Formats: sequence, structure tokens, C-alpha cells
Amino acid sequence: MPPILFTLAFTLLSIFINDKISTSSLSPDTFAKEDIFEKERIRVIRLADKYKDLEPITVTADQSPRSAGGIHDFYSEGDYWWPDPDNPDGAYIQRDGLTNPENFTAHREAMIRLSQISGALASAYLVTKDEDYVKALAPHLKAWFIDKDTKMNPHLLYAQAIKGKVTGRGIGIIDTIQLMEVAKAIQAVEGLSVISASDIHLMKAWFSDYLTWMTTHPYGIAERDHGNNHSVCWAMQAAVFAQLVGNQEVLNSCKEMYKTVLLPTQMATDGSFPLELKRTKPYGYSLFTLDAMATLCQVYATDDENLYDYQTPDGKSLELGINFLYPYVADQSAWPYQKDVMYWEKWPVRHSFLLFGGLAYDQENYLKLWNTLDADFDTPEVIRNMPVRFPLLWVDGI
Repeated sequence: MPPILFTLAFTLLSIFINDKISTSSLSPDTFAKEDIFEKERIRVIRLADKYKDLEPITVTADQSPRSAGGIHDFYSEGDYWWPDPDNPDGAYIQRDGLTNPENFTAHREAMIRLSQISGALASAYLVTKDEDYVKALAPHLKAWFIDKDTKMNPHLLYAQAIKGKVTGRGIGIIDTIQLMEVAKAIQAVEGLSVISASDIHLMKAWFSDYLTWMTTHPYGIAERDHGNNHSVCWAMQAAVFAQLVGNQEVLNSCKEMYKTVLLPTQMATDGSFPLELKRTKPYGYSLFTLDAMATLCQVYATDDENLYDYQTPDGKSLELGINFLYPYVADQSAWPYQKDVMYWEKWPVRHSFLLFGGLAYDQENYLKLWNTLDADFDTPEVIRNMPVRFPLLWVDGI
């Protein structure tokens, strides 16, 4: 063989061998970032096939006699409020971190159900481009946001009520973090003929009305200014809903709130969240707050000035927060603070700050850990405190 042909053949053989090593011959521990969502694609199709034949259930399906609202009004009760043993017929008293199992939770459960169904069906469509998944989703969206007999009123006047004290509270707005992936699902399927443009317009009008309520009503303002995870969740929700309806004013406001209020007042210079660490569930609340901050940052991921790169003058940033919590997600037993009074053993699960942070900061260790954690948790406390359960709705290039 002439030398030049030998050299060419050797080069081609080397390329072929290297390519095989880099793809099909990887060891089980080798990580390929482009395959980070392989398990998630399988998961969402499995869940979508489970959910696709379910009928809608909205707030009109169940009512509590303790609600001051009507049949179309969302109602929930303060989780940590209990009957007073010294005055059983009087106002409830608080037991922080301890959930009262006798609370009315049917509306919250229905909204979580909607979130699960919406997230799975829209994600399955993104993976397969099968519009049958969108056809299965449409009745749920119409029932909640359009149909006059079953839709929910676009406010939370009666959320987180406390017997003998209040018929509703601003902190009840945290319940609608369950609507974020519903909003993302609508974004994922709009433009298809399966759901008419007029119906999409009505759905967006509902979210626009709700966004106006949560940004102007005294309950919404109180929640925005509440502090700790409630303020973070207010901004996270407002940004997601504003993105859906194209409200740039609210989007700008939430970005500024993150930079000038949330990071400076809630994160310490070591990356911890002091307001959460002093609670009775410091581990779960710290995870929850960081998930919410990362999700808020993800809304602006494609902006020229994105929040992942933002750092306060004294060095606080999302990356700092992840660096603080990551070791205790990798090894919960290393947690140096008190254990949560409830659900300690249910954490951690597949936290979105690991995914979003791993992608933003090119940290393979975050992504690998995220991909090993449980995505199908079934504890209600964990489900309601996980703002992102269907990540394919939040990232590009799946």
C-alpha cells in the first residue's frame, strides 16, 4: 500500500475507533451531557400514557363548609394551624412545621393533579410530536380556565384560611406554584391546531387576570413583601405567568426584585438561607427556596443579562447558594443543622437547582447528581414544595 493511502486508512480507522469509544463503548459511570434527559423522555411518555384518559377535576368538584367563597373559588387552610386543646371551639393555634391532617386539601390536590397532567402531556408532545397528547390535555385546560360551569375564579381570596382568625391570607398565593407548569404547558402547545387560537387567548386572559390580582391586591402585595421562601415564590410565579402573557413590565420588576431584594436579604455570604435555617424544617425549606430561586433565574436564561451571572456586591449569587447546599444533597447525613421535624427522610429528590445550575455553570457533578435522584416522589408535602417536576418544559434543545 502506498504510504499516503496507509496514512489515510490509519486516520480513518482511528476516527472510527475513537467515535465508537465516545458513544457506544462508554462505561456506565461516564456522563454525556447531551443524554441528560434520556430518562426524563421515557418518564414523561410513561406518565402521559397513564394520564391521557383522565377526566378533568376542578375546584367545583368539591367544597368545604368552612370556605367563605363560592363554588368557583379556590380554598385551602393554613397547614400548621390546629384546634386549641384549651378551647376546642375557639380559634386555631399555630404549630410551625406540623401539618394538620384534618385540613381541607381537595382544591390543592385538584390543582396538583392538573399540574401533573399538564406537565406530563405537554412534555410527551415535545418528545414525540404526537398531537394526541395535546388533544388529551385540552379538556383539562378548558375546564379550569374557560368553561363557565367548572372554571376557577382568577384569584386566591380564600387560600390558607385559619379557623376563627381569617377567611384567607396572602401567603395562600404560594399554592399556585402548581399552575406554573400549566402555564409552561400552554406555551409548549400554543400554535397547534388542536387547541384553537381563541381558546389559547381565553386561557392567557385568565392568567393575565390572575397576574393582575396577585400584583395589585393587598394579599398579593403582602405575599410579595412577606420575606423568606414566600417572596421568592411570589416572584417566581409572577415571572412565569408574565412570560406566558407577554407582560414585560412584570418580568422586568421580578428580575429587579431578585437582584435588589431576594438575594441581598435572604442569602447569607456563605450561600445559606438564614430565614429558612431558623425554621422547624430547615433542610426542606432551604432546598425549596433554592429551587425557587433557580427556577426564577431560568425564566431569564436566554436574556443577554441573565440572572445566573448576577452577583451582589458582597458576592451573593445563585451559584454560591448551590455550592452551599450541594454537599448536603449529595450526602444528607452531613447536614450540620437540626433535622426537619417532619419529612426529613423524604428529602432530597430531583431538585431543579441542580439541573438549571448544572446547565448554567457547566457543572457536570450537579447534572449527574440530579439525574440519580428520585423524580417520581409521591409524598404530598414533597410534591407541593417542588416547583419543577417536568423540566423538559423549561429548557431548550431536548
